[in-house]
Amino acid sequence: MPEITPTVVLVHGAFADAASFAAVVPELLADHLPVVVPAVPNRSLTGDAAYIASVIRQIDGPVILVGHSYGGAVITIAGAEPNVRALVYLSAYALDEGESLGELQGRFPDSALAAGLVYKSYPVEGSDEPGTDVYVDVAKFPAIFAADVDPDLAQVLAVGQRPLAGVAFTEKATAAAWKTKPAWASVAMNDHTINPDVERFGYKRAGMTTIEIDSSHLVMLSHPKEVADLIRAAIVGS
Repeated sequence: MPEITPTVVLVHGAFADAASFAAVVPELLADHLPVVVPAVPNRSLTGDAAYIASVIRQIDGPVILVGHSYGGAVITIAGAEPNVRALVYLSAYALDEGESLGELQGRFPDSALAAGLVYKSYPVEGSDEPGTDVYVDVAKFPAIFAADVDPDLAQVLAVGQRPLAGVAFTEKATAAAWKTKPAWASVAMNDHTINPDVERFGYKRAGMTTIEIDSSHLVMLSHPKEVADLIRAAIVGS
């Protein structure tokens, strides 16, 4: 029987949405690969991972699961689904089981993001207490998040951010799929959102096949061909 072509599931991170993969998707479609780019709720790490896991379970055949930034933490948990064949981390958090974003990030000096965050409240259903949404200051967004992306596009992304609920920073990962699945990763060498050493540490700990790209945090928009090649490597290597 011929091998089933895997579906590539692209998981965006905080302060972004599915459009952050807009430059990579055409590369993958040109290879006749099925692609799914779900909208991550960004409400909680466990809830977001459960949502992505539900998407994966409804896909027939193998999945290559790709996570950018906070999306790396999400795929670390959701990647435990049986049909996930490989993981790809892009400028991402690679958590260990029982570890939170805050704990991993706290091992290293803060990036420029720490001084550029804005906090706003939002209503929580069934609670009298509001939740806290975290954004990047719109004026600081291009330099922190998208320094090598077209400036006009960076401004559009800045005003259209998908915030991350503050609770996601303290929730602990309930699984570490990289312990049982092969993984590939890219470090954004000029990342001002996540300290590149946070990325390197997580990837090395997990034994991932890693490349470094001279890029801002939004590597998928500034270096789509290199990202697509990394995904292709995961397909071939897994």
